[in-house]
Amino acid sequence: MNFIEELKWRGMLHDIMPGTEEQLQKEMTTAYVGIDPTADSLHIGHLCGVMMLRHFQRCGHKPIALLGGATGMIGDPSGKSAERNLLDEETLRHNVECIRKQLEHFLNFNGTEPNAAELVNNYDWMKDYTFLDFARNVGKLITVNYMMAKDSVKKRFNGEYSSGMSFTEFTYQLLQGYDFVYLNEHKNCKLQMGGSDQWGNITTGTELIRRMNGSEAFALTCPLITKADGGKFGKTESGNIWLDRRYTTPYKFYQFWMNVSDEDAKRYIKIFTMLSKEEIDALIAEHEQAPHLRALQKRLAQEVTIMVHSKEDYDSAVEASNILFGNATSDSLKKLDKETFLSVFEGVPLFQVATSEIEAGMPILELLAEKTNIFPSKGEARKMIQGGGVSVNKTKVESIDVRITTEYLLNGAYILVQRGKKNYFLVEVK
Repeated sequence: MNFIEELKWRGMLHDIMPGTEEQLQKEMTTAYVGIDPTADSLHIGHLCGVMMLRHFQRCGHKPIALLGGATGMIGDPSGKSAERNLLDEETLRHNVECIRKQLEHFLNFNGTEPNAAELVNNYDWMKDYTFLDFARNVGKLITVNYMMAKDSVKKRFNGEYSSGMSFTEFTYQLLQGYDFVYLNEHKNCKLQMGGSDQWGNITTGTELIRRMNGSEAFALTCPLITKADGGKFGKTESGNIWLDRRYTTPYKFYQFWMNVSDEDAKRYIKIFTMLSKEEIDALIAEHEQAPHLRALQKRLAQEVTIMVHSKEDYDSAVEASNILFGNATSDSLKKLDKETFLSVFEGVPLFQVATSEIEAGMPILELLAEKTNIFPSKGEARKMIQGGGVSVNKTKVESIDVRITTEYLLNGAYILVQRGKKNYFLVEVK
């Protein structure tokens, strides 16, 4: 497979240095993408770079994921209006280990394959490099004029941002450039890939390799992913969409992809899945015949959720979605683990009652209208129950004489009340 052609039809190619495609056609090539370990999980903003490595490996080449244990201590100024908080070594080591585990979902690290993926940490070669040696060996090769001409630096100096830039951040460009030099010398790495905001840093690396070793190296970037409405991709009201379930549950992760616009779904399914061009073209055609069925969003959500989490997590997310938007049964509700259950009903009005109050059995009308204000009065609750409009745990309440006991508890702590078709309420028993 031709890697460049693959990126082109997927909309994943922004800049490419002349000679890159010829190099990739000539031989199996090693390339790397750098990831800043500023948290102990990747978020979906990292996914485009990771998918580039995945396609690269599938096309027969060797991918390296470089975790910036050293550069993470500095902070990349690209696209940033203020300097980052610097992380300590212990935090960075923890973050690196967590990200390593996540990358195994995407890349084959089987060491027996000639193009097995590798994971490296630039702290390993930077920790013993003295400042004097770095200044003599690397700093003297690149002029300040060259560094100042880069967009990431210019924006911070030309008044777009008022904070300026510390010397620490200014050195980032050289540190990243030296990573490329090191990998070129020790891993025969000839290509660096990244987001389009990294072009300046990446080409500094190719220039350093040329000046230090007289070798040829190459650069390639993907576009920064945006939403059709111009909003920032991967950001929601509650923050980033993370790959780690501790920060974004698989249900919320699935819902993010389900809720993207038609326009975005057409782009994202090319970038974030391994589906072939033929499959994607057929899906787009099917979607355009009946947009309301959301065929694109459903397949996108399925592919990405299984890739990042698992088939079981995907099935659970679909089942959870049916509870809110379909005709789910009380059995499917009982199957949900606490994490998914609370994700599904996040934002639903929540009431609390004491366990002791329901141990002997609490009359349903008392629960609905006195211990909570799900209904303003017992009269209204009675009327709606008699009309078949009240469900508890997805089972219709058939009589006003029902008593709620601890047997009704979901995950040992919750009762779900539904008033009409769309109004949900949670009662927490504690």
